Amino acid sequence: MSDLAATGILRYTAFSADPEGGNPAGVVLDASGLDGAAMLAVAADLGYSETAFLTGRTEASEPGVRGYAVRYFSPKAEVPFCGHATVAAALALAERDGPGEMEFATPAGTVPVTVAREGGELRATLTSVEPHVEDVAAGDLTEALAALDWPAADLDPALPPRIAYAGARHLVLAAATRERLAALDYDFARLEALMHRLDLTTVQLVWRASDAVFHVRDPFPVGGVVEDPATGAAAAAFGAYLRELALVPEAVVLTLHQGEDMGRPGTLTVTLGAGDARVRVSGTGTRLPDPA
Repeated sequence: MSDLAATGILRYTAFSADPEGGNPAGVVLDASGLDGAAMLAVAADLGYSETAFLTGRTEASEPGVRGYAVRYFSPKAEVPFCGHATVAAALALAERDGPGEMEFATPAGTVPVTVAREGGELRATLTSVEPHVEDVAAGDLTEALAALDWPAADLDPALPPRIAYAGARHLVLAAATRERLAALDYDFARLEALMHRLDLTTVQLVWRASDAVFHVRDPFPVGGVVEDPATGAAAAAFGAYLRELALVPEAVVLTLHQGEDMGRPGTLTVTLGAGDARVRVSGTGTRLPDPA
């Protein structure tokens, strides 16, 4: 690893208290001296799906709330918002300065985050920007399925394909069976090209295990990563999708299991509230040891 990547970078896993689970993220708590090219170099050197860079303090909306400006980079590009790196950064700040209320000024908008200690563990809850859901063109859906090598008959008709946004855009595709979800072997370049054309951050592949429990996977070729182990931004977008299509009650707590098929299991809790379009995503995390 280069000296640049090793300077001031913390490593956390988000959405699991087990270092072997969840989604690893890099966190730079003082990136005020780095420009975009340097941040991209750090993220590429680290190799995690995303790294969060706190570029300075900001004025928060209310007294007692700590405000931070943040940018997110995958190994290949900057992304407008990243849920798991937000959780990782919030946990790092809580460990340094104590739990409490924070606001992250992200390229996608302001994201409030609360960190509280629950049962001896720190738990972060982020609140998404205003979400929206849109239809998928038939030709784009056909291309996505071809890139994934998924027959259209393997989709769950109860959860129709849509593009959902809650800070970043994600194509939601639902598998009819757990076996279909588990069998992920896609055409990296073909899916990447489609995602660039549609401005997608990940493809959110889901399987409904029960009314409020889902298993999910997120191919992330535009970030230079085959699969993201736990994806907070996609979880928020998926919550908005479920509510928009009236597939869950207006107020509900959902459990998303992700990373099992990669050997990095994590759990994301998605909360929808009546009268509030925004989506809350919460989870635990833990700091990872620095490399020897």
